[in-house]
Amino acid sequence: MPPRASKRKSAPPNSSTVTSSDGRSVSSKAKTKGMEKIDRLFNSYANSSLGVIDPDGIEALCSDLGVDYTDVRILMLAWKLKAGKQGYFTQDEWRTGMKALGVDSLSKLKKALCELEIEVGKPANYEDFYTYAFRYCLTEEKQKSLDIDSICELLNLVLGAQFRPQVDVLVEYLKAQSDYKVINLDQWINFLRFCQEISFPDLGNYDSALAWPLILDNFVEWMRQKHS
Repeated sequence: MPPRASKRKSAPPNSSTVTSSDGRSVSSKAKTKGMEKIDRLFNSYANSSLGVIDPDGIEALCSDLGVDYTDVRILMLAWKLKAGKQGYFTQDEWRTGMKALGVDSLSKLKKALCELEIEVGKPANYEDFYTYAFRYCLTEEKQKSLDIDSICELLNLVLGAQFRPQVDVLVEYLKAQSDYKVINLDQWINFLRFCQEISFPDLGNYDSALAWPLILDNFVEWMRQKHS
């Protein structure tokens, strides 16, 4: 049980609980001021009638950050904000994400994007980001799959930097085949597993008897025929 207030000694002037003339603690005022700066940054890009940052606002933000709208770091930012709808950032998402990044200004956000790349690159975070990227692109209610063109763009965006040879050939196959019009989350996750686990381009350790989705069995067969 905490001691009664009457028994506590008053805090010295240099304590973290120093109060200002209006009776509020300095730390409390600092937090409020920080949130106000975060909100001002949000409002400078938000659609005032909707109360969210919409696609136009995100494009303006990208322009001010000096990055392209399709830059993977914007997808990483959405992941950090835990944005639930593609192309939109709510004020709550913005507040949570900016606080997590320690950001309350455009200049700090620009610097944080570089640090965010490092954070996402950690194995513990990357698979979560990779899965999030797929779900973020599901724009319709109850949608569970993405069309081939969208998947190819997403593969280039989120896997291209790490696994360029695999992605190039996989994209070539996806565009050439006619058996699949869409890709689901399980197939998407296995694309990453394939890139991480299978020796390339020889595919020597690929075993179709293991639990690989049929689309990857077909891809491996197509690739072996192509190089035979």
